[in-house]
Amino acid sequence: MSIDPPKQPIFRIPISLVIVFGVLAVIHLIRTSLPEMVDADVLARLAFVPGRLTLAWDPAWVLGGVAGLDPDSAAGQTRIEVARFFLGDGSLQPWTLLTYSLLHGNWTHLGLNGIWLLAFGTPVARRFGSWRFVLFLLGGALAGAIAHYLVFPRDLQPLIGASAAVSGCMAAALRFMFQPDRQLGVGDLGRDSMALARRPMVPLGRMVRDRRAMTFLVVWFVTNLASGLGAVAMGISDAPIAWQAHIGGFLFGLLAFPLFDPVRTTMAIGDVISAPDAGGAVDSHAEDPQRP
Repeated sequence: MSIDPPKQPIFRIPISLVIVFGVLAVIHLIRTSLPEMVDADVLARLAFVPGRLTLAWDPAWVLGGVAGLDPDSAAGQTRIEVARFFLGDGSLQPWTLLTYSLLHGNWTHLGLNGIWLLAFGTPVARRFGSWRFVLFLLGGALAGAIAHYLVFPRDLQPLIGASAAVSGCMAAALRFMFQPDRQLGVGDLGRDSMALARRPMVPLGRMVRDRRAMTFLVVWFVTNLASGLGAVAMGISDAPIAWQAHIGGFLFGLLAFPLFDPVRTTMAIGDVISAPDAGGAVDSHAEDPQRP
């Protein structure tokens, strides 16, 4: 008589991931209970506003943009009031380069980020360990804010959301998900996440030659660009989606991965040259907050 082994849960969520999402949920829950003006003050103190950063080194450029708004139109008057509110006393508030990622526009915004964080953050958190994972999330958030700033240095709309950090996790998972000797299954992000986390890092040169990885990469960039440019028009979101921040976080995750990776094994050159790809062939070459 054989005894079947107990079934393992599909997701064994790392404690660091539980804590991160718990903190985000508690913060949003507290914000929903605050009076509107108090919550607006929280947004002003913690959201990232690119123009506020630029004001520190080129105030004439920022204030000139505000002065150019039409105070006689409703849209112009609204933008002037928003500018005055978020510029505040003109202080730099550098902490907002990170704290913006703790805020979300609504529960749907938080929930979507949570789903993607669960899917891609689980194997990354298992691989990095708790403190590396948290530092990695902060690095992705910082990279997202910087990318957004480089595109909109005078923008006075607040940037909020953890999507840049989540995008970093997606990119990090790319560095070890698509192994040359096996297909990626759904279980790899669930029951097999422990085994997935121990696989060697795939060199960038090998990754860009993998059809599966590049398909994921292209689809990700196209989807983010489309959602960023057309989310409001298509009714997907009631606020602009800061796709530039997504890309900043993604590039950080892709390029900075080796700095956080504790698994010091990478595929040998021979594996890169001779390992079969996904198809079995032999590779012959080695005025509302913007929501990221």
